[in-house]
Amino acid sequence: MPDALSQADCGSMPRRVDFENLLNAAQLKAVTHLDGPHLVIAGAGTGKTRTLVYRVAYLVDRGIDPRSILLLTFTRKAAQEMMHRASTILDDRCSRVSGGTFHSFGNLILRRYGGLLGYANSFTILDRSDAEEVISMVRAEMGLHKVKTRFPRKEALMNIISRSVNTGAPISEILARQYPQYSHHEAEILKVGEEYARYKQSKSMMDYDDLLSNLRLLLKEHESVRTRISNTYRYIMVDEYQDTNRLQAEIVELLASEHRNVMVVGDDSQSIYSFRGANFRNIMDFPGVFPGSTITTLEQNYRSNQPILSLTNAIIANAREKFSKQLYSRRLGNQKPYYLRPKSQFHQAEFVRRRIMELLLEGTPLREIAVLFRSGWHSNDLEVELAAHRIEFVKYGGLKFVEAAHVKDVLAFLRVGFNHRDAIAWRRILMLLDGVGGTTANRVIQAVAEDGQGIEILVSGTFAKKKYGKKLADLHQLIRQIATGELDLREELRMILDFYEPYFQGKYEDFESRRNDLASLVQIAERYDSLEKFLSDLTIESPEASRARPAADTRSDRMVLSTIHSAKGLEWAHVFLIHLVDGCLPSSYSVFNPESLEEERRLFYVAATRAKDSLYLIAPRIEGGSEYNTYGGPSRFLFEIRNLEALTQRHHA
Repeated sequence: MPDALSQADCGSMPRRVDFENLLNAAQLKAVTHLDGPHLVIAGAGTGKTRTLVYRVAYLVDRGIDPRSILLLTFTRKAAQEMMHRASTILDDRCSRVSGGTFHSFGNLILRRYGGLLGYANSFTILDRSDAEEVISMVRAEMGLHKVKTRFPRKEALMNIISRSVNTGAPISEILARQYPQYSHHEAEILKVGEEYARYKQSKSMMDYDDLLSNLRLLLKEHESVRTRISNTYRYIMVDEYQDTNRLQAEIVELLASEHRNVMVVGDDSQSIYSFRGANFRNIMDFPGVFPGSTITTLEQNYRSNQPILSLTNAIIANAREKFSKQLYSRRLGNQKPYYLRPKSQFHQAEFVRRRIMELLLEGTPLREIAVLFRSGWHSNDLEVELAAHRIEFVKYGGLKFVEAAHVKDVLAFLRVGFNHRDAIAWRRILMLLDGVGGTTANRVIQAVAEDGQGIEILVSGTFAKKKYGKKLADLHQLIRQIATGELDLREELRMILDFYEPYFQGKYEDFESRRNDLASLVQIAERYDSLEKFLSDLTIESPEASRARPAADTRSDRMVLSTIHSAKGLEWAHVFLIHLVDGCLPSSYSVFNPESLEEERRLFYVAATRAKDSLYLIAPRIEGGSEYNTYGGPSRFLFEIRNLEALTQRHHA
């Protein structure tokens, strides 16, 4: 262990920090724990970051060399901010603590010892786009770009290989769970992975995943190096441990092999990122991996009022496996969370919009209002409703509904039917068709949109004899039917979707997850009897219009629409949780998998714990669902809550 810095080395007299009065009892216990493994279960809003920052300051204040302290976080910014805060609390010694992400730490170590694994110390790191280009090159050299049956593109191949590396699951399992359409190409995909790894090794290149997998390999296979590194970093702290993957947990165990002075901080109840490779078992199994672990639970919440916390405690009480905790707050409050069941998705959107306008009249800033949902498409109706009433919002977790490429594809057909001279929409449609390139598209656009020759040009002799002539003839028939105005909007969309289906599947690897947006488009169209009004409402807040606004007119005060996954770590005064319906939350994909269902429950918990002052649980009545989805009644998680009636108040939308 490096010698502790003397006071003279600090350059200035250290401040005296009154840890006892600056921290609550549980935080103080976590901060002042010195040696041995320590698991800190930090409930939502209980000061997790504050605890880590003060522990850094405490260790340094006790004379421990800052260079022997390693703080691993999930973003470089988080590490930098923690070091800055610790320095503000104590002194500049804290800035010498080694802090960063797992990947940056891996890069640091591998630059020094990469030669032991056959890499030059000057190895190149491939970013995501570079890695995909290598995959594409390997794929082409193997002749797989010419296979007749659909073979995954470079992006999908990268996702499959990366997921396998980070989770330890075989590629066959990744394909079965997430990419069943490619299962028949398992052997070829395995070969691509092998060739991709061989190419990187031969060129002394690593991608982001290699920084972790090679760090683990180095620590496992080279004992002298592992011992040296473990003895260098005598105090290890890990933030957001519930979000670590299998590789990261193994790295932590290896780094602590010489001393076991490892503190991990996280919340099992907020483990919601399995789709990114996060492993719920890491935090649950920590006491078993490190026998004799101290467990400290942070339960005093500094965000929400007590009625909200009483509900969130009841939500997570039904978890199949958990570290028990009861969040409490000194903000007593007297407003219980609201629970309501609107007549439909449209009535849900109308209620939320109306209540938001009331909150604004009461003086609430837009930025203190958020609407949360399980999947990006759940906000589609609401986005249209907010745009129609000029309520500004930003969306986290996916594009705004009308910005999604597949939605813009479908709207392009309606735009062309409404206005034959819409050159932008024509280009979008024509570039979908196999065999139609930029030159042909320009000729069609010139003839129809600019020279005014009309859509009959699509079936004229000029184009009819081409290999894509049949596709243009089918497009001509579709556009003519739309242009007559004899069909209602819903029927027009059904025809467009039938035409679009093969192009939809060919253009998007994740077409199945995009279908819900198209179903929403049809449902929204049912409320309109005017194509002009429909197109206007859906494009009134288009990306082009937003970019056209002068910067001085852009309001920073916007409400938030967010998926629950993207909302973790954030908070708002007023939170609306919409589509709290079986099939939505929990997702219909999770109901037959116990582990997935438990993660859905944790999603519900994370959403509810974002609210400070008021929380609205909204379960709209959805009759029959759609051809893409089936829905039940209110979320099963609601029925499992003991004393739901006592914990909430009914609101009649």
